[in-house]
Amino acid sequence: MLKIAIIGSGFIGRAWAISYARSGYDVVIWDLDSEAAGKAISYIEGVLGDLKQNDLLNGNSPAQVLSHLSVTDDMEVALKGAIHVQENTPEDVEIKKQVFLKLDTLAPKDAIIASSTSGILPSKFTEELAGRDRCLVVHPINPPYLVPAAEVVPAPWTSQETMDRTKTLLISAGHKPIVMKRELDGFVMNRLQGAMLEECFRLVADGYATIEDVDIGIREGLALRWSFMGPFETIDLNAPAGVRDYVERYGGLYQDLYDSMQRRADWSGEVLDQIELDRRKKLPEDKLTERQVWRDRRLMALAAHKQKASKEIDTK
Repeated sequence: MLKIAIIGSGFIGRAWAISYARSGYDVVIWDLDSEAAGKAISYIEGVLGDLKQNDLLNGNSPAQVLSHLSVTDDMEVALKGAIHVQENTPEDVEIKKQVFLKLDTLAPKDAIIASSTSGILPSKFTEELAGRDRCLVVHPINPPYLVPAAEVVPAPWTSQETMDRTKTLLISAGHKPIVMKRELDGFVMNRLQGAMLEECFRLVADGYATIEDVDIGIREGLALRWSFMGPFETIDLNAPAGVRDYVERYGGLYQDLYDSMQRRADWSGEVLDQIELDRRKKLPEDKLTERQVWRDRRLMALAAHKQKASKEIDTK
């Protein structure tokens, strides 16, 4: 059985563990805090029932998924025989450098070593490694067992073989890899999300809309299409003759908007105070964890619907 090593068992590490274990890989979790790895298994056990109910365990039972999971307090044991190592340590370049040095030394020479970092360029912590050609970033969208997209980001020295093997592995585990051609600050997802958040803050800061109006615009508007198609396909289908027709019709509108969008909104001060106040009116701070569970269950339902709809539509 092929083995995956999970290094760090926080939100992202334990989510990766679910993703790979339900796909039949043997997953070993290591954490500097030995109790944290055990808590990750307990968390996973608590989630598997809901995933089974939504048919999101690839036909496996919770017990079968759990049988693929184990923990160890010995990093060398976690890495022995692994084909892929997924690092999930804090977002700190120096920590990444230290951890990757250990991983490169201890992991099998043919194992891929990937970081889940949300924004640190892989070149920042892999340059000095003997096996730097097998190192890269694989950044998931949280939680990866419910959101299949994952960014595959190479350093300048990451080999094509490493990129190809990583893409193949992700697809085998049900993921949809975003394979970048080269590294870039923010990768793809945070740049897209950041551009939208800038406009959201501007609309609120300049008094054009409330935070609920903006959320409705995404939640009850754009996101309905975006849940099953991307922006390029959206505009391709939104004009009679496709994408070129769309640009000819609406390109001028977006050009006119461009100048007013070339300034940063203030993400602090009065606008943040107002946004936080409005959010806490809708959701008190002590209800955040409860709402996160609600979010994940909604994502499960959406994932189940998309899976079912895709099978039905693709067979017609």
